[in-house]
Amino acid sequence: MTNLDWSDLKHALAVADAGSLAGAARQLGVNHTTVLRRLDALEASLGSRLFDRKRSGYEPTEAGRAMLAHARHMADRVDEIERQVLGQDRELTGRLRVTTAFVIMEHLLPAPLADFARAYPGIEVEVTENAFLVDLSRQRPEVVGQSLAQREADVALRLSDQVAEHLVGRNLGLTQCRVYALRDAPELPQSVQPLKDLVRDAPWVAFEKDQQNRIYDRWMRVQMEGANVRVRVDIFNATAAMLRTGIGVGLLPTFMEAKHPELVPVSDPIPELAAPIWILSHPDLRRTARVRAFMQHVGDALARQLGAA
Repeated sequence: MTNLDWSDLKHALAVADAGSLAGAARQLGVNHTTVLRRLDALEASLGSRLFDRKRSGYEPTEAGRAMLAHARHMADRVDEIERQVLGQDRELTGRLRVTTAFVIMEHLLPAPLADFARAYPGIEVEVTENAFLVDLSRQRPEVVGQSLAQREADVALRLSDQVAEHLVGRNLGLTQCRVYALRDAPELPQSVQPLKDLVRDAPWVAFEKDQQNRIYDRWMRVQMEGANVRVRVDIFNATAAMLRTGIGVGLLPTFMEAKHPELVPVSDPIPELAAPIWILSHPDLRRTARVRAFMQHVGDALARQLGAA
């Protein structure tokens, strides 16, 4: 048996993750014939069939499952090596990828991000508006085979009461939520009222009924039982857009108030919905100069904003 080609193994991992040549090709950004050629080369090198070609897709054989287990372990080791090497980077230059929720990007991050860009002109910040925390220690299936510099994120800004234990960072402060209504809307409450009265009497703009990922989703699932829900949406910005029509009341973070003076709070802050904002990275990447600079500069600015609020 000849020496295995790591690139062939990466292509096999992509086939296993996607279940097809076409899916693997899309993940890797190559032609599907390239994936087939790599897979054929790997099977020839190992002298064994690694996938059964079924109508439903490519399914690993017993030998394929054994190979994939070892290949995934190798991928983890490659990830670790790349992270540690990148973590030694001391230059305040290059690209820095940040992932965050849309609501943070629109209402909290612009000014701190602009200040950081002015202070560190050699760093190009790329923001991905993503409500889900990326596992910075692992590649997502669609980017198997890419280098660390092509990963999804170096830093995550996360609005959540739970974060992955293997990530490092700090809690920047608490956010609060209240119920809001369109100011001067004749059919809607205009002053702070008990929450139970709002749930019982007011029409609502709520979140999707089956969602339970966020603390707000879980809260609404319990509170909105029997409520008069007129519209359901998926994110806070959509809630604000509907509230501006006067269709009902809805839940928003208090840090959105400044951009929505047409809305009036009609409840006190809801204690069980107080949630921290975290700034996070992988412990290896945190030693990188540009990551450390961003977490300090932007983290301090956001902490001041949240403290003032």
